Amino acid sequence: MAEGNLLVRGGNVLQADGSLRLVDLEIQAGLIKACHEISPSSWDGLVLEAHGLTVMPGVIDPQVHFRDPGLTHKEDLISASRACLRGGVTAFLEMPNTIPPTISAEALKAKLARAAAVSRVNYGFFFGACGDCSNLEALKDPGNACGIKMFMGSGKGCLDCGDIDGQERIFATGNALIAVHAEDQERLLQRRETLLKQYPNPAERPPDLHSQVHDPEAAMLATKRAVEFSNRYKRRLHVLHLTTGAEAEWLRHHKTALISTEVTPQHLLLDSNAYALIGSHAQMNPPLRTSADRELLWQALLDGVIDCIATDHAPHTLEEKAKPYPHSPSGMPGVETALPLMLTQVALGRCSIGQVSNWMSKKPAELYGIKGKGVLEPGWDADLVLVDMEHSHPVLREELVSRCGWSPFEGWELIGWPVATVVAGVVGYERGQFNEACRGNELQYDKIV
Repeated sequence: MAEGNLLVRGGNVLQADGSLRLVDLEIQAGLIKACHEISPSSWDGLVLEAHGLTVMPGVIDPQVHFRDPGLTHKEDLISASRACLRGGVTAFLEMPNTIPPTISAEALKAKLARAAAVSRVNYGFFFGACGDCSNLEALKDPGNACGIKMFMGSGKGCLDCGDIDGQERIFATGNALIAVHAEDQERLLQRRETLLKQYPNPAERPPDLHSQVHDPEAAMLATKRAVEFSNRYKRRLHVLHLTTGAEAEWLRHHKTALISTEVTPQHLLLDSNAYALIGSHAQMNPPLRTSADRELLWQALLDGVIDCIATDHAPHTLEEKAKPYPHSPSGMPGVETALPLMLTQVALGRCSIGQVSNWMSKKPAELYGIKGKGVLEPGWDADLVLVDMEHSHPVLREELVSRCGWSPFEGWELIGWPVATVVAGVVGYERGQFNEACRGNELQYDKIV
C-alpha cells in the first residue's frame, strides 16, 4: 500500500457548496481520487472509519508565531505542528519575528529546511520587512514566501516598521502580497508613556490598561494608511487580525479587490472584560475590544467584509505572562482550539459549518494562492479533519499539546473537537494518538499580483 493511500469511510463529507453528503473518500498518493460509495471488499488498504463524524477540509491557519528558531522555550515547530494536528490544522503560514528574523533568503531557506525535517503539517512562511528599509532589494523577490509581513506597530527591533516614509517605500517595492499589523506606532508609544505615568504603581493599573494603550484610534490610523498605500501602488494588501468595529465598518465601504482582512476567534468570542477574569492571559496585540466591537466584527464576517479567520497563535510561558504590565508579553495560543470554538458557534446557530470551512480553509487558500488546498474534491490534496458534532468536551490544560501549556479558553465546553486529522493522505492524529512519522509539505503558491 503506497504512503498516502487511505479510505475515509462513512462520514458526512462537507461539499464545496456547504452541504453534507454521506460518502466515502478514496485517497491515493496523497490526493483525493474519488468521493463515492465503495464496497469494503473493493478496498484492501488502510481504512479510517468516519461513521457519525463530519469530514471537513483541513484548516489553513494564515497567521501563527511558532517561535522557531530562537524562542523555542515557548514553542517550536515540533510542538506547534503537533498542536495543529490536534486542532485540525493541516497547514500554517508563520510570521518572521523569530531569532534571527526572517528577513533574508538565507533565513527563509533555514526555516523551510527545519520545517521539512520536523513539521507534522504543511507549512509556509512570511518574509519580514525591515523598518529601516535595509532589505528592500530582498523584498523584490522573497522566494517561496507566502507574502511580506509589515509591523506598522508593535514591531520589535529591525521589524519595527513604524516610520511612515519607510512604510510607503515598502509598498512601492516589488509586487508580493503585504500583510500588515495595523497599529500606529507613534500613537502607541505616546499612549503608553502617558498612561503608565498615570499609574506608576503596577498594583493600581486597571486590568484593561493594555487595551487603553493600544486604543482603537491607533488601529484605525494604520488601517486607513495601509489602504491608501495599497490603492496608490496597486498592491495586494491583507490586514491582519482586525479588532475594531469602526475598522470593519470603514472597510465595508473602502475595500477594493486588492484588499482582504481576517479576524481571530478570540476577538469574536472575548472582549476587554476578560482581563478581570484571566488577567494577562487576555493580553494580545492588537488587544481585545468591547462587546460592541465583537458584534460588529461578527456581522462583518458574516457579510463577507472580513474574509477569513486566523488564530495569531503566539504562545508565551506562564512565568512570562505572570509579569506585571507592561512587562507581561502580548499573545496567546490558538491552533488547538480555533476549530472547535467556531464549530461550537455552529451548534449555537450563529453560523453554518459551510461558513466556518470557508473562513478557515477555502478563503485562506484563495487569498494566498495556495495550490491544491481548501476543498474536498477529486484531484485536490487529501488534507482533512474528522470532527464530532454530537459531543462536547472542555478545554483542559492537561490535554494541551502546545508547549506553553495554557489557553485563554480553559474550561470552555466545546463541540466539534477533531477526532482525526489527515495530512496528504496520512493519518497524523487519531483519538489522542499522534503519528510521529507524519510530515507536511512546503506550500506552493500561485502568483498573486
